[in-house]
Amino acid sequence: MALTGNQMDQFEAAMPRLKAIAYRLLGSASDAEDAVQDTFLRWQAADIDRIEVPEAWLTKVLTNVCLNELTSARARRETYVGQWLPEPLLAGDPMLGPADTAEQRESVSFAVLALMERLSPNERVVYVLREAFAYPHGKIAEILDISESASQQLFHRAKKHIAAGRTRTEIDEAAARRIVEEFLTAATSGRTEPLVRLLTSDAIAIGDGGGKVPARAKAFEGAVAVAKFMRSLFTPNQAARRLIGGTAEIHASSANGLPALVVLVDGRVIGVICLEFTPDGIAAFRSQVNPDKLERATRQWATTDHADPLFRIHQDM
Repeated sequence: MALTGNQMDQFEAAMPRLKAIAYRLLGSASDAEDAVQDTFLRWQAADIDRIEVPEAWLTKVLTNVCLNELTSARARRETYVGQWLPEPLLAGDPMLGPADTAEQRESVSFAVLALMERLSPNERVVYVLREAFAYPHGKIAEILDISESASQQLFHRAKKHIAAGRTRTEIDEAAARRIVEEFLTAATSGRTEPLVRLLTSDAIAIGDGGGKVPARAKAFEGAVAVAKFMRSLFTPNQAARRLIGGTAEIHASSANGLPALVVLVDGRVIGVICLEFTPDGIAAFRSQVNPDKLERATRQWATTDHADPLFRIHQDM
C-alpha cells in the first residue's frame, strides 16, 4: 500500500528514536537497521487511519521485532567464536540516541550492552525503554502486554543485574583524553610498569574478533596480565605488521559514550578500543576488531573531521 506524504513524515519523524531503541536492544547497528526496516514494512501494510497513536504503535511493533531477533541472537551467540561485544558507534552517530542524562549515556556503553546480554528479553526491553527513553511503566506494560506491576518488577531485576556488574565512572572529555594519552604513552614505552600504575588491580581486557581476526577467547584479568597484553599490542613487531597490513594510525576518540582509541589502516577502521574508568584507574579495555562490526564505524569516521593521530605503527618499523 502506498503511503501518503503525512504517513511517511510520521514514520521518518519516529525513525531516529526507533533506531536508537533497536540498537540498545540488539547491540548491533546492522540488526537495528533491519529491525527498523521490518517495522516500516509493517507500517506500510497497516490500516494507518485506524492507528490512534502512531508513536506507540511503531514502538510496540519494533519491540516485537527485536524480541524475535533477541531469541535467535541468543542461539547464535552460543556458537559465536570467542568473546562477543557490541558493534561500536563512534561519536556523532545518530543511532546513539539521547545522551542528556548519565543513565541515557550509560545505557549505550559497551559495558552495559554486554551486561544486558545476561537479562531476559523482556527485562532488556523494560530496562532500555525506562532507563534510556523514560517511558512510564504503564506504556511499557502496554507494549509488552503485561501488567504495570510486572513491568516495575522486571525493571527492578534488570537494574540490580546491571548495577552488580558496573564499574564505570563518568569523567569530562578533557580528563578522558588526558588519560587516553597517558595510557598510549605508557603502552608504547615498551615497559610494563607505567601501564600497571594506570590500571586497577582487577582490570580486564576483552577482545571480539568474531573468528575473523585473532582475539583471545578468554579475557585477560589483573593489572599485570592486562599491562603485558597492552604493551605487546602497541609495540611494533613483525606479527603485528603482517596483521595490520599497512601503517596503522591510532586516534583518541569516543565510542558508545566512552573514551576510545580508534585504529585505522588506509582510512579503514580496524579496531575500536573502549576504556572504562573508576576513581582508582582504568578498569577495562573492550576491543572490537571483528571487521564485520566495524563497517559502520569506517563510514562514520570518513564523514567527520579528526585531529592528527596520537601514534603511528609503520609497516617498516
